[in-house]
Amino acid sequence: MLLVRGHAGGTALTGTVYERGERPPTFEGAPDEGAPFVWICDEFYEVESGGQRQRIDGQERRVAFEAPTTRGFETRDAALATAKEHVRTQFVRLGLAGDDVEVEVVEDPDADDGSGRN
Repeated sequence: MLLVRGHAGGTALTGTVYERGERPPTFEGAPDEGAPFVWICDEFYEVESGGQRQRIDGQERRVAFEAPTTRGFETRDAALATAKEHVRTQFVRLGLAGDDVEVEVVEDPDADDGSGRN
């Protein structure tokens, strides 16, 4: 299992890449079980009313969440490239610059201390 975490505007978003041999969660819309690598992560966007209040980049914003994105991949590199782009895109949807998003890959989530130094 790999965690792909983006940091921007004082907040973070983390998704998961399940690797060959690991069992990703099953739910409606999940990719084919035969995919050796599976990416799962929330999608969100800013709304004028409703949603959940979040402080991002010094501003209070209302954020609505969509069903998690799930995709299957044949290679680890393809899964990670898509995961990194997905995380950046979510912040761009909130008006932050994609270049301002710091993305890290945590290869051993059980050892993750939250510092980003793993």
